[in-house]
Amino acid sequence: MSVGTSSVPGAPRVRTSAASRPSAQPADLGFDPDELPDGLVVADRDGRVVCFNRAAERITAVAAADALGQPLEKALPLEDLEGRRWWQLTDPYGGLAIRVRQPERNLLLPGGREVLVSATYVRETPTGPVRRLMVSLRDTEARRRTERSHAELIATVAHELRSPLTSVKGFTATLLAKWERFTDDQKRLMLETVDADADRVTRLIAELLDISRIDSGRLEVRRQPVDMGAAVGRHIQAYVAAGQSAERFLLRVGQPLPPLWADPDKVDQVLSNLIENAVRHGEGTVTIDITPTASPREGEDAGTSVTVSDEGTGIPEESMNRVFTRFWRGSKRGGTGLGLYIVKGIVEAHGGTITVGRAPGGGAEFRFTLPVAAPAYLA
Repeated sequence: MSVGTSSVPGAPRVRTSAASRPSAQPADLGFDPDELPDGLVVADRDGRVVCFNRAAERITAVAAADALGQPLEKALPLEDLEGRRWWQLTDPYGGLAIRVRQPERNLLLPGGREVLVSATYVRETPTGPVRRLMVSLRDTEARRRTERSHAELIATVAHELRSPLTSVKGFTATLLAKWERFTDDQKRLMLETVDADADRVTRLIAELLDISRIDSGRLEVRRQPVDMGAAVGRHIQAYVAAGQSAERFLLRVGQPLPPLWADPDKVDQVLSNLIENAVRHGEGTVTIDITPTASPREGEDAGTSVTVSDEGTGIPEESMNRVFTRFWRGSKRGGTGLGLYIVKGIVEAHGGTITVGRAPGGGAEFRFTLPVAAPAYLA
């Protein structure tokens, strides 16, 4: 490999290699800018570009070889949202001598592509001339996806809240205005409807709180001993009491199961969602298998797996990679489409894993695995 050097008047020497792209790293940065996830553009005291990393190439669609040595305003011709040239507007080299940075803001590249730009001024003394200008670039697409997701969440929640709240308002207003005109049975029916709709609103608010905690990494897991077989049995008994045939459920428990430490309420939430999906959207027998297995978490040997399957039509192959995303509802509409997203967040908060596939009977098969997570004093 042949290695040489090239230089730009007034700029540090920049190494180039015949076997690789030109390095865009000033000799005294002390790190490889190509390893940064964000775009980095560095200009020297004369305003010429001496660093243009790979992320900057990707974001701007400008090759480092074309940018290095060029004046900053030529290599990176940014404009604000009103069409003003950004470097002329901010004048980093001739502006306020006490300025040390430009906060992040949306700016436009040629062609109208939007980027997030921030800048740091490196001065020799607190009020001295700029020795180096460091510009950070970030693509806005990830932020736009997050904003779209939040907008969809707000729209979905508003839609789901409108129906029960309209019902509650209508029935309560009617009862208050015409209480004496209704029989006791009619009053009971309307109050039961109000009660059911209030429960629906409560569940939706709980889902929103769960999503907020999952997205921010603040979902708390309060571990206690959990008997997974008994937990599943309670859900089956509730469905049988509500009118489902006991013959529709098959519970198989592999022995010996390792002692499991998990959050009982959150495990119930996971089981409730998966079994309800199998009952509501599946057909035939709903089979729940509980088996000992290897732990999904490094450093632990044992874990517990729960598989919930049905004999319905299953989930199309092309949809399986979207099952655990927000708002996925499958072929049958209804609900918020947030349940499986929350289930995945709960399982992962326990250090576990969850997958979806096709059951032997042709329906959907959900399998989640939790580590035993026994406290240290029991080890």
